[in-house]
Amino acid sequence: MPGGRTLHDMRDLNAMPLAELFAELNPTATLQRLLSAALDEDLGRAGDVTSESIIDPDRTATAAIVPRADGVVCGLAVGGQLCAQLQERYPQSGIVYLQVKAADGDRCIAGQSIAVLTGRLRAIHAVERIALNLMGRMSGIATLTAQFVSAIDGTNALICDTRKTMPGMRGMDKYAVRCGGGFLHRVGLFDAALYKDNHLTGVTLDELCNVLTKAAQRARSGHALRFVEVEVDSLQQLQQALAIEPGLIDIVLLDNFAVADLKTAVAMRNLHNRELQLEASGGVNLHTVRAIAETGVDRISVGALTHSGPHLDLGLDMR
Repeated sequence: MPGGRTLHDMRDLNAMPLAELFAELNPTATLQRLLSAALDEDLGRAGDVTSESIIDPDRTATAAIVPRADGVVCGLAVGGQLCAQLQERYPQSGIVYLQVKAADGDRCIAGQSIAVLTGRLRAIHAVERIALNLMGRMSGIATLTAQFVSAIDGTNALICDTRKTMPGMRGMDKYAVRCGGGFLHRVGLFDAALYKDNHLTGVTLDELCNVLTKAAQRARSGHALRFVEVEVDSLQQLQQALAIEPGLIDIVLLDNFAVADLKTAVAMRNLHNRELQLEASGGVNLHTVRAIAETGVDRISVGALTHSGPHLDLGLDMR
């Protein structure tokens, strides 16, 4: 492999156990800042004025977190740390503990108890909305991802995420994709090179192979990379990408190709370099993804997983 390291040499995020992956994508300091900010946003300087005005400070309770619809559980790893952050930021609320009744990545049915909050009632109210917001978003992403994965069952394609994540929550969003059975693409701009159309503005078709070759060589020589990828929007550009020295790029992204053109692209790749992976992107939804996967592409990137995934409706039932 010419220069640098590829995704085959770095720690494989897609092979990590979920608990290890969560820690990798959500470093302790980053997670603490996010949860602290969420608590400050909701409780402000005054705290929960409603609960403090009506609930005795010593009163305890138990409450179950329950999905109102079937889906895939995700975010339980956040809940316990949120409770711990509450004690640090707002000790006057009292202590609350989270006991999990499922695991991230499990399928759940409506009405099933996936976690239980136990402790001071004021504290339960203080973490309730933040916990449901975070877990609902993460479970929604995991649920939608699982639907895409199921839609292409039996093909060789992988459903991949993108960088279209909530700012400050990329680690959680990507973790949720994995919990739903999806495949993680690059984490950010720092761990892989992806040359898109905006990077290639002004580059003619005749120049494309040479420009990309030099760029990929520079990227690999200076950085440890998960992969090097090139976006093309025509079969003519693909032909230029296929002329690049084998092994210098790992993936070609086929942007907004029609299904017939995707099939042609796969045939062209198979003739030149079967090790090169092809990724389809653009216009992907649950109605189109099966036909795209059946063309023989290796990856299908779906921005909707993280930018349009509906929340899984979760509720808190007091017991």
